[in-house]
Amino acid sequence: MADVFVSYARADKARVAPLVAAIEAKGWTVWWDPEITPGQEFDDQIDAEINAAKAVLVVWTPTSVASRWVRGEAREAAERGILVPVRFDQARLPMDVRAIHTTDLDEWDEDAASTHAQEFLRALAAMIARSQAGQSAKPGSTKPASPAAAATKRFAIGVLPFTNMSGDSEQEYFSDGITEDIITDLSKVSALAVASSNSVFLYKGKHVDIQKVVRDLKVTHVLEGSVRKAGGRIRINAQLIDGATNNHVWAERYDRDASDIFAIQDEISQAIVKALRLQLLPEEKKAIERRGTESAEAHDLYLMARQIYITNQEADERASKAIIRLCVQATEIDPKYAQAWALMAIGYRTLRVLGVGSDNGLMAAERALALDPDLAEAHAVKAYILLMQDDTEAAAAEVAIALKLNPDSYEVNRAAGRLHYQLHRYEDAIRLFEKAAGLIDADLHSASMLISSYNALGNASGTHRAAEQAFKRAEAILAHDQHNSGVVAYSAYALAALGESERAKTRMNRALLIDPENWNMRYAFACSLSVYLKDKEAALKMLESVFATISDAFLPYAKADPDFESLRDDPRYQAMVAAAEARLSAAPKTSVDTHG
Repeated sequence: MADVFVSYARADKARVAPLVAAIEAKGWTVWWDPEITPGQEFDDQIDAEINAAKAVLVVWTPTSVASRWVRGEAREAAERGILVPVRFDQARLPMDVRAIHTTDLDEWDEDAASTHAQEFLRALAAMIARSQAGQSAKPGSTKPASPAAAATKRFAIGVLPFTNMSGDSEQEYFSDGITEDIITDLSKVSALAVASSNSVFLYKGKHVDIQKVVRDLKVTHVLEGSVRKAGGRIRINAQLIDGATNNHVWAERYDRDASDIFAIQDEISQAIVKALRLQLLPEEKKAIERRGTESAEAHDLYLMARQIYITNQEADERASKAIIRLCVQATEIDPKYAQAWALMAIGYRTLRVLGVGSDNGLMAAERALALDPDLAEAHAVKAYILLMQDDTEAAAAEVAIALKLNPDSYEVNRAAGRLHYQLHRYEDAIRLFEKAAGLIDADLHSASMLISSYNALGNASGTHRAAEQAFKRAEAILAHDQHNSGVVAYSAYALAALGESERAKTRMNRALLIDPENWNMRYAFACSLSVYLKDKEAALKMLESVFATISDAFLPYAKADPDFESLRDDPRYQAMVAAAEARLSAAPKTSVDTHG
């Protein structure tokens, strides 16, 4: 039997082979590529090998994450406390093993002496040494569990959206913000797996069956609660429910001054840890208590701005101005509030794309990074801004940093997807936009970018699937805001991709009557006409006013857009681009005002 069992997807064999070579160079035996026909004998041998192994190396990739065999082997290894996971391509880890430290190997360059390789080799060495020590111990002797083994014995929790009991729908941002903060805090506990925000917010506003939630989210416990905020006071009720018994493990009511919100959130997180009898490491306790700001008022303003950003994914001028206004107020209260500076940068970025602002947000993004160099979202928005300046090399460097800091961030994946899309790396763009679209259910932008990315690769089934998702999301928004021009444009684009030509044209014509000067909407219509409706003349006509007013921030993207591939050789298209470039190069440079 081998020292190390390597679990991986067969499609990844080429990138696993150098890992095996590095392990064998240490003198350890490896079981990884048996010459045996799949079947009962194959299953029996796998069971025997994984049970006898001193360590199990699981190689996570976007392919292996989808493999039920690899996931099963990882679970079994985690239960035995011998799992050593590594990851390529920022693969999203399965929830039940997400809390175990995973080594990223995207930059190991097949070099066994690299820092990344040494990290997983040391982990394997520790597992093997522990196993050998255990074998040599006297029968009946007991040893304390190692930290790695203890970390696998954890729970999984789903934090349901806290109910807004204030009687004021405008307070939804506050209850949602508390939910997000608690999810973030609990995610810092290494011995606890936490369901993603996107998965739990599907239950918002719905009557839920706890047992169904437990099954759907694959969690052991559910936290639910309510928030009432009025007159400077806040009341929070929270209860932790055991998914197996449906009994309350812990419940508490907090009735405090609204300025105590941070203390309440800390108490809830620590009470859950205590109720589940988990060990909260000192650094985890510090991470939970560390906030972007100590000002409850600044935090409240930030939550308002964040809610506007999440619910207004389109290039909306009014929403962007509101985000900036709120973040400016937050940073005036607390000038060191890095998250508020980063979100402010996003607002400025959008206005610059729309051509209605001179500030591209770079100064605000730099301010955020000066305050918190590890803020992934600040690196992401900086990357987006650099991309607007057509500096793809610098943008790529910022994207790499952002992905390393927080590969599960919505803004990070959206910015990274935009970079790869603009560089025509569509497979990478698809992976990133798929993740972004999965993180925020209202994200219509990423869903629509997926349509174009799949189509650019000639993947008809992917295009159709993305179009269905985008149309569904657009319809949900239009049900409450039927005259939202940006969303109408996306819905028409999705309909055109689905082959619903007449419905797409009807929506386009109606939107043009309502908002004829909206160049962003016209741009989306030109994409539909060029790619799916096959009307080159109409597409060129639609683009005339677009290029006549297009901003310097949006032009690099437009020039790279694969939806205009059929137009690039047309002299009329070339003349539009040249005229736009001449107009923008001759325009006077305006001063930048960070507070607008």
